[in-house]
Amino acid sequence: MALTPTTSIPLGFQAPPFTLPDARTGDALNSGELMQGGPSVVVFMCNHCPFVVHLVDSLVDFAAEYQARGLNFIAISSNDVENYPQDGFEQMRELATEKDFTFPYLYDESQDVARSYDAACTPDFSVFDANGKCVYRGQYDGSRPSNDIPVNGEDLRRVCDALLAGESVPAEGQVPSIGCNIKWKS
Repeated sequence: MALTPTTSIPLGFQAPPFTLPDARTGDALNSGELMQGGPSVVVFMCNHCPFVVHLVDSLVDFAAEYQARGLNFIAISSNDVENYPQDGFEQMRELATEKDFTFPYLYDESQDVARSYDAACTPDFSVFDANGKCVYRGQYDGSRPSNDIPVNGEDLRRVCDALLAGESVPAEGQVPSIGCNIKWKS
């Protein structure tokens, strides 16, 4: 496991389009429909990363709470499943069922979507306003598997609350997420 932060890139970029299969249903879903009608969170994650495992229960609760308030929530796994079979499509379906995901868990087999979003780690969060402009690239909260900080999503919560209230999200003070590197294909 290589400890990797979110790639620092300028905010304001338009959400790159994609169509990917949803591990929950098997259906191909596209970003235009998934990100319609409100702000959106896109998180690159996987099944096995200890940083994702550490926050997944809180993340599932967060997503359900904020989806009910009008936020779109999308999870994408882009890991190389040949070398990391625990992140395979069937295993994604199992995790989504076990944890009762209320959001799509999409499989980026080509890794093209991860590249287009400049995703680097799991978890890697990008938040987009209702117009599809990126306003946040940062951490869920300050909790890590190696510290005693509670998992509560306070950083992401602050951003999503502001967007849902029609307020702007300040670019300063955004702390990069940190986790395992995305397992790129050779």
